[in-house]
Amino acid sequence: MLIRFGYEIKFNLSAPTPMVLLLSPHPSVVGNLLSPESIQTEPSIQLHTCIDTFGNEATRLLATAGELRLFYNAVMQDSGQPDIVARHAEQWTVDRLPDDVLPFLLDSRYCEVELLIDIAWKLFGSTNPGWDRVQAICEWVNVNVEFGYKYARNTRTALDVYNERRGVCRDFTHLAVTLCRAMNIPARYCNGYLGDIGIPPDPSPMDFNAWFEAYLGGQWYTFDARHNIPRIGRILVSRGRDAKDTAMTTSFGLHDLKQFTVWTDEVDYNNGTEMGMTVLTEPSTLVSSGSSR
Repeated sequence: MLIRFGYEIKFNLSAPTPMVLLLSPHPSVVGNLLSPESIQTEPSIQLHTCIDTFGNEATRLLATAGELRLFYNAVMQDSGQPDIVARHAEQWTVDRLPDDVLPFLLDSRYCEVELLIDIAWKLFGSTNPGWDRVQAICEWVNVNVEFGYKYARNTRTALDVYNERRGVCRDFTHLAVTLCRAMNIPARYCNGYLGDIGIPPDPSPMDFNAWFEAYLGGQWYTFDARHNIPRIGRILVSRGRDAKDTAMTTSFGLHDLKQFTVWTDEVDYNNGTEMGMTVLTEPSTLVSSGSSR
């Protein structure tokens, strides 16, 4: 399967502004790119790429005052297979976990593990440790939290989601990640592309999406509390402890977001055309920012 994906983003900046972008495919998936592209800017700006603390490809730039356009378009080869389901995957005790996995058991900016421990054990203490427990958490979040872009709020934490019972994909993910950590299951936040591939079209636009990975049986597995079914065509962009570590754009100064268009379309092998659609999303709900928000 071939997937064409990319974005067009426009900002208005009142002054020269340093920015950090997490908008490139994750280093672990770049080998599947058939038409690798770099981020294009208008006006042309020098870009510097580096690998951040969590292994993501970060792009640094100094934007000039005025309008800034970011553009990316590429094609990736995908197996066409849904997320792996490994019901045999066991939960390792904390003493068996690798050193680099331990941070994904702890509190982070949007995941208040200590405040949700008692709740997590009351809800899931009787479930079978391992895959079944993580899946039970996903099912509970999926059923008990109402999805809606109108509910987007970039300050909402996992505890807020539990109390308010509403949010967008990042909120579903934060709550599921926190409940997993509270049950001593390492969990890390993921951001990337997810189009309506292999499913009926969803009236809610699919584009950049949040899901998570849980560490079971010595490896990381994909889970998705928002959709709660194995999906086809995920394109990973970044991983971290929560949305703060995976912000798509971090600007060190004020900016005004004018446009945010994303596409994630399956390409027809026979005639080379896209089988999905390009969507224009609501900028205020789908762009993550850093210190300027």
